[in-house]
Amino acid sequence: MKLAHNKIHCLVIPFPTQGHINPMLQFSKRLQHKGIEVTLVPTIHIFNKSMQELTSSITIEPISDGYDDVNGLFCAKTIETYLESYQKVGSQALIQLIEKLKNKGNPINCVIYDSFMPWILDVAKMFGLVSGVFFTMSCAVENIFYHIQLKELKLPVEGHQVLLLGLPPLVPSDLPSFVNDLGSYPPFLKMLVDQFSNIQEADWILCNTIYELEKHEVDWITKRLSLRTIGPTIPSMYVDKRLENDNSYGLSMYKPKTDACMKWLSDCDDGSVVYVSFGSMAELKEEQMKEIACGLKKSNHNFLWVIRESEEPKIPKDFLENITKEKGLVVTWCPQLDVLSHQAIGCFMTHCGWNSTLEALSLGVPMVAIPIWTDQCTNAKYVMDIWEMGIKAQANEKGVVKQQVVEYCIKEVMEGERGKEIRKNATKWREVTKKAMDEGGSSDRNINEFIAKLVNAS
Repeated sequence: MKLAHNKIHCLVIPFPTQGHINPMLQFSKRLQHKGIEVTLVPTIHIFNKSMQELTSSITIEPISDGYDDVNGLFCAKTIETYLESYQKVGSQALIQLIEKLKNKGNPINCVIYDSFMPWILDVAKMFGLVSGVFFTMSCAVENIFYHIQLKELKLPVEGHQVLLLGLPPLVPSDLPSFVNDLGSYPPFLKMLVDQFSNIQEADWILCNTIYELEKHEVDWITKRLSLRTIGPTIPSMYVDKRLENDNSYGLSMYKPKTDACMKWLSDCDDGSVVYVSFGSMAELKEEQMKEIACGLKKSNHNFLWVIRESEEPKIPKDFLENITKEKGLVVTWCPQLDVLSHQAIGCFMTHCGWNSTLEALSLGVPMVAIPIWTDQCTNAKYVMDIWEMGIKAQANEKGVVKQQVVEYCIKEVMEGERGKEIRKNATKWREVTKKAMDEGGSSDRNINEFIAKLVNAS
């Protein structure tokens, strides 16, 4: 049932990476399904490269970030240069877009923006619009950065244990890499802490998580900020099935080898395949790639490994040459939701990016966690110790997970007694995520509340 008429019009503005665009695109589909008109606002470069064939009825209005012909995040002299350009050029472009839509008789009521771009709130306030900041990471990770902004977590981190309100006991290696390895990416740390610079002025704070998944973390932060959980933001046909034909994100920076993957999986026994993917951005050391390759081979399990073209040179040549079609398949990209939901998949070796973690939780797939950077170490901690849905592969003093550890983790999840408990928990969390998005579930209620208050404010 639609809760609103099309008199409500939201602008949705994601940060220009696949891992940020897809959750906000999925949230946009939910709003549209409930009667809200949505205009998605990517950068011109992202639109031209990846969104021309987007299979969605949502209107798209790209704006400039100052790097229309290239990916500014990677091509700008520094990340600071890019962020400054996006703020300067993007704010003017956004003002012009809001004015254009108003002059066309289709004015904006609300601006929902990625938390990485707090300057958008200033533009929304110029026009007196309702504002909603959108967190694309877990509530636990956001709590950590909020503690830093409040100066309740001093940097650099000292001691062997980190005790913070709204979080379980942590060790420094459980913290996001920008925090634990201080100085590794100063601009990213600043951007993540600056999410909270003006957040008290936002009307809504929306977080891509599930209340039942992070009760303790959500309860703590909602005493301080008006945060609402609205996740998991994955296509409806993989969760509650209430949005007909919503069976893909519709956006991929890479072309998936769908036919090859699904045909190969169809020839595998149920629960026999280790699916390996480290997402759209993570870069592994050559040594780490070799250790994973050897660990996969030693495990003696079937595997489907996604290795982006840019990462292919790091794979040992003899490994690729010796792969038999029956035992393993290596592709440059795959339709991850289709793969994770396939009955042949037994576990997911993942970097624990938040989107991949939510997908595994939502589809009930056990995990072997090999975090690389940013929020992934915190997510891996939760996968193993809080949700008990996988095993974190321990790295050595050089930060490399050795092949013996890779082999052990795969066998433990696929064959061991611990694996049985993990699979039981995976089934539990799959039901929890489905219920949250289903009619009357925790996330569905929060989305309905958001829409009802938008209608009342219009």
